Amino acid sequence: MVKLEKIDDSKVALEVEVDEKVVAGALDEAYKKVVRQVSVPGFRKGKVPRVILEKRFGPEILYEDALDILLPRAYGEAVEETGITPIDRPEIDLVQFEKGKPFIFKAVVEVLPEVKLGEYRGLEATQEIREITEQDVEKSLQQLRTQHVRLHVVEEGPVELGDLVIIDFTGYLDGEPFEGGSAEGYSLEIGSNTFIPGFEVQLVGMKPGEEKEIEVTFPENYHRAELAGKPATFKVKVNEVKRKEFPELTDEFVQEVSDFETLAELKADILNKLKEQEAERSRVAVQNEIVAKAVAASEVAIPNVLVEREIDAMLEEMNRFLALQGLTLDKYLELSNKKLDDFRADRREEAQRRVKTNLVLDAIIAKEGITASDAEIDERLQEIAANYKQDLQKVKDAFTEGQLSHIEEEIKYRKVIEFLTDEARITENTVPAVQEDEMKSEEEA
Repeated sequence: MVKLEKIDDSKVALEVEVDEKVVAGALDEAYKKVVRQVSVPGFRKGKVPRVILEKRFGPEILYEDALDILLPRAYGEAVEETGITPIDRPEIDLVQFEKGKPFIFKAVVEVLPEVKLGEYRGLEATQEIREITEQDVEKSLQQLRTQHVRLHVVEEGPVELGDLVIIDFTGYLDGEPFEGGSAEGYSLEIGSNTFIPGFEVQLVGMKPGEEKEIEVTFPENYHRAELAGKPATFKVKVNEVKRKEFPELTDEFVQEVSDFETLAELKADILNKLKEQEAERSRVAVQNEIVAKAVAASEVAIPNVLVEREIDAMLEEMNRFLALQGLTLDKYLELSNKKLDDFRADRREEAQRRVKTNLVLDAIIAKEGITASDAEIDERLQEIAANYKQDLQKVKDAFTEGQLSHIEEEIKYRKVIEFLTDEARITENTVPAVQEDEMKSEEEA
């Protein structure tokens, strides 16, 4: 027998009563396990009669193992009977557990909250598609030139903005060298603003082999507190100056760096790809707008346990990103002068937004009967196999049941977003490049 009491929108209490016959069966199972572990004089191990065992050690000797048998079964059946969806481990309170009586316990547990869906069909949205111009093509061509830039050594000329200089330097505070303030053969691009403000610009005009003292002041918010706001002197020697030499945009250059024969062909390809990228960007943007409107129109309590899990996931995502740069989260927090609690607090609002979005989308999926078929899951696995150049069966064998459920969830989310987009009333608006530039100028002003 199960009684359900709603505590709030995302928490319930279950009072579960288990029949005394079931309790007796669990105690029998517990006896069979315990009797193999105890020794009683006059009896072989495993052959102590239950009555002797309980008389010598008390009937309570069986309770712990019996509970291990009863609780998971009874709780699982209660969850199934009430139809709740727990999202956290329950808090268990034993009410009654005695030989010959029903077993009664209470379980308080966080559950998926009920979502009150608002209007999600026929939502209005504007899809803004930016016009792609020759200027955009030229920007891409300049990026291509930058990717294939060559460096040549400047023998006598002075350092200019954009040059790469190889320097030795030693930093001094109050006339004394400070830890971490010196290096030899250090590569620095002038104008990259990677050094202390005012350092790089003072190298402009120096020549190879020249030495100079540079005066700077560390920023007030510098990550090393002992240096923040302090004036410092750096003794610098320029060992070598390298200048960028950009290739000319010729047919010959195009043939070296691409599969095209002429500059005109490359430009046409870039134009088409930029248009495809803009179409994809605008498609994703309008989908995000539609989903946001569906979420805003719905009401749902946001369980804190789901928010904390989402923040954990964001931390893992951040860890993976930092690892690619050779950093750890601890080091990043140190450099940012932040604590882990600050990091979590900064991301709480975004985590809450993500949780609400997922809850609303899940509710729409359930209401509309959106599913992921075996064929769709196989198709996604084939994509993964192709991306990693692996045999499909090996990929299937590598995926656990839990990982397959993630793929199923991914497919359902994609399908529900497509459903909302298909149902929406979308107005397309082409944004001229000039208008967009003016909009940016206004925002920057």
